[in-house]
Amino acid sequence: MILDPSADDRLDRAFMALADPVRRGIIARLSRGPATVNELAEPFAITKQAVSKHIQVLEHAGLVTRTRDAQRRPVHLDAAQLEALTAWIDRYRLIHEQQFRSLDALLAEDRTEDAGIATGHTREETPS
Repeated sequence: MILDPSADDRLDRAFMALADPVRRGIIARLSRGPATVNELAEPFAITKQAVSKHIQVLEHAGLVTRTRDAQRRPVHLDAAQLEALTAWIDRYRLIHEQQFRSLDALLAEDRTEDAGIATGHTREETPS
């Protein structure tokens, strides 16, 4: 397995950025489309300067970008970076789901054996 320190750094920055509820709210809003700082600041009881700082953290994490459109500087969600986070999470989710399926199968087998003992049949004696 090849470890990529820069990928780890990107993951760390992204998850640290998403640890804040205001930044998660900004991401949620941007999932509906681009928005200006003023539009992003509306639902929060914080200053526009504070929202700008949150956007900078999200930019540094690679989760959002800003463009220039005449006088406007809309903020855009970087869906590819968000998808990379989802893929990283899914990889571990799938591993754990397989482990749970194996445990479920083992427990079901154990219950079948217990039922056989309760009825006086063991696995070797149970007719096919």
